[in-house]
Parts: sequence; C-alpha cells; structure tokens
Amino acid sequence: MNMTSDTSYRNPLLTVDIIIEIDQHIVLIKRKNPPYGWALPGGFVDYGESLEASAVREAKEETCLDIDLIEQFHTYSAPDRDPRHHTVTTVFLAQASGDPKASDDAKSIGMFTKDTLPDPIAFDHNRILDDFFRYKNGEPKLDIFKIYK
Repeated sequence: MNMTSDTSYRNPLLTVDIIIEIDQHIVLIKRKNPPYGWALPGGFVDYGESLEASAVREAKEETCLDIDLIEQFHTYSAPDRDPRHHTVTTVFLAQASGDPKASDDAKSIGMFTKDTLPDPIAFDHNRILDDFFRYKNGEPKLDIFKIYK
C-alpha cells in the first residue's frame, strides 16, 4: 500500500489510563457516557501533550486528585480494546492521597481492592487490572513477545 497516495489512511487514537492507588485501594470511575461501566481514569491525549502530562490531567479532570506518577506500566494496543474505535493506551501507575470526587466524564467514583471490583468493567480494563494485580503479587510485567507469538 502506497501511504503517500492513499487518502483513507487512518491512525489509532492515543489514550492514557491511570491505576491510582490510595491506601491499598484502586480508584475507578463509573462512566457517564458509552461504553458504560466502571473504568480506570483516563482519556485521549491532546495534540502537543506528553503521555505523562495527559495522565496527570485526565486523573485530575475525572477524580479531582493530584497524582504522583510512579511508573509506566504497559501499553495495550489490541484493535478491539475500545468498542468505539481503535485506540492504543499507555497505562501509568500512580499514587495519591485524599478523597476522590467524580468529575468530567465520571458519573460516580469508588475505591476498590482486587476482591471488591465492581461489575461491569468497561473496555479491556479487566485485563489491565488482572495484569496489575499479578504484578503487585511479584510476577514480572507482561512479556509482550510471548503474548503475540
């Protein structure tokens, strides 16, 4: 395919998601827009914005929390991870203190543990959370080369 002459060429949309820990709990938002369900705070990266700045902004917009980014966890890129369109998300681990408050795209907000996760969870965030809890239990981060063989 000749990319220079193909006017229908499309790129995946770039997003960030943040796993925010407060006192051994994970902050999730209940979405007020489709797809409905509980989700990690996050959203689309603005043009001219770094992934890190986007994560801090999205966390503040949806949870009213100031976060400290701890590490970049993993990038998820399955074309069907978001039912609306092809997105690629980079997930960050963060810590915060205080009481989260639902704002922006969040209808409500909650703090959960692995054993108290709500249902349904939107997008591929169940997989992301499963990967996170395995990582917290001492397992290594995902080996992407084993996943895609």
